[in-house]
Amino acid sequence: MLNALLTGFFLGLSLIVAIGAQNAFVLRQGLLRQHVFFIALFCSMSDAILIILGILGISYFFNELINEYSKFIFGISSLWLFIYGVFRLRSALIKETVMISNNQESSSLVNTITIISIFTFANPHVYLDTVILIGSISQQFDGFNRLYYSFGACSASFIWFFGLAYGAKILAPVMKKSSHWRALDLIIASIMFFIAISLAYQGNWF
Repeated sequence: MLNALLTGFFLGLSLIVAIGAQNAFVLRQGLLRQHVFFIALFCSMSDAILIILGILGISYFFNELINEYSKFIFGISSLWLFIYGVFRLRSALIKETVMISNNQESSSLVNTITIISIFTFANPHVYLDTVILIGSISQQFDGFNRLYYSFGACSASFIWFFGLAYGAKILAPVMKKSSHWRALDLIIASIMFFIAISLAYQGNWF
């Protein structure tokens, strides 16, 4: 029981801790204090659903799907991340980066969820990590141990995303300066460009 639980937890945590497009967006929304709960809940629930699908055996389907349409999937994902990176770079260079204030206008929840859903589901690696890898490793556990493994992996997602989203508020005083926001936008843009190039390369686009 404990072995299965911890295996799922630490495996799940190790796969989502790396700084990526999704995490960068969650961090930014946390700093802006916009729809923090819903963003964290959406990311956690999305991970949990994919993890459960993988453990239930859908991993074989996704594996074939990604292999068959890999060039198209990686290409579209790369283009989207590149475009978002351009927006963040533009925001930093022309000094229009938003600063934190008590009366700051918030973007709509629908728009925010739309963006984070694209970051979540347009990333081919999310299927490789949650569905295929976590799903495949679950096969070593039987009966209730597989359930504990699933719970551990899902718990890691909830702990990480809620911790990242709400923990970002600790940095809020530091982000009062526009120069700090520009630096963050430059970092986020760099992350987006790096991942975009990596995905294009993996999709054999160049």
